[in-house]
Amino acid sequence: MSNRYIRHSHVSERQTRLILKCFALDLDATQTASLTGVSRPTINRFFGVLRERVVRLCEEESSFDKGTVEFDESRLDEERVRDERERGAGRSDVVFGLTKREGKIYGQVLSNCSATALYSVATSEDGQDPTRHRDEFKRFDALVDFSAKRLYRICGPANGRNHIDEIESFWGLTKARLAKFRGISAKTFYLHLKESEFRFNHRNEDLYKILLKELRKTPLRLDVG
Repeated sequence: MSNRYIRHSHVSERQTRLILKCFALDLDATQTASLTGVSRPTINRFFGVLRERVVRLCEEESSFDKGTVEFDESRLDEERVRDERERGAGRSDVVFGLTKREGKIYGQVLSNCSATALYSVATSEDGQDPTRHRDEFKRFDALVDFSAKRLYRICGPANGRNHIDEIESFWGLTKARLAKFRGISAKTFYLHLKESEFRFNHRNEDLYKILLKELRKTPLRLDVG
């Protein structure tokens, strides 16, 4: 079956367009399978490769390194981090940074970043300048501890309320979207973060038309049908 949008698939062009519309509307795989008549395993595979394409589109716009980046906790205040760990606060969570550039929000996942390290950067309990720990995060405007559902601002008030509000709007959208999945593995979190980034940065555009144009230019490869 010929399909200009997907290679190596038995899904028709009509079904492909319906699936893209469902994806653009942020429907889940079960809803999409019911509306399109395509099996859920195929929808899951379609959504998976489509998210990989969305990640690539986001990475082409972003100034961040591709994928996750390693966090060097040794550069923080060792005494403070050690004290937090001794109180049982150290745990491994999903942490990512956010930055705003030319009206768009970009995210970067930080691997091996403990809650204690994040706390050391984002707070200033001793009254000292909290920026003394922020060299590691200087490219970010905010940090998010996803497991705790908490956003920490790094940019100061001089950047303006609109700057902060857009970051908080993105965080609100992302938190609500990811809650629908009722648990996301560390392996797929980056895909979902970038999908949220793509949706937010194109929130005033027709996502269906953007995706359709992209697949006409470079079709997906879907090896199940």
